[in-house]
Amino acid sequence: MQISELRGTRRSQAGKAHRLSAEERDQLLPNLRAVGWNELEGRDAIFKQFHFKDFNRAFGFMTRVALQAEKLDHHPEWFNVYNKVHITLSTHECAGLSERDINLASFIEQVAVSMT
Repeated sequence: MQISELRGTRRSQAGKAHRLSAEERDQLLPNLRAVGWNELEGRDAIFKQFHFKDFNRAFGFMTRVALQAEKLDHHPEWFNVYNKVHITLSTHECAGLSERDINLASFIEQVAVSMT
């Protein structure tokens, strides 16, 4: 099911992010949970830790994600030490999870899989 189908009457102005409804969360978050994304307690955000073979692969991963994030104008909060990358996604515009976070998390998963 596409998020546009879920949105129904909650359509927001063009380009404006809206916080995911309970129905949208029920449809979209299980796929991300299945690959290791978790909701943060006390904050409307999702989080995942990635581990790579070495720093070079971690940095390459971050570079690919950064280029896409810039295109989307939606940037992750992240932390990197050597081969570990921790990513938190939330949309400041709506103070919580939005379609932008789901889309970026899905892209991040594709990149991570391609680098293993």
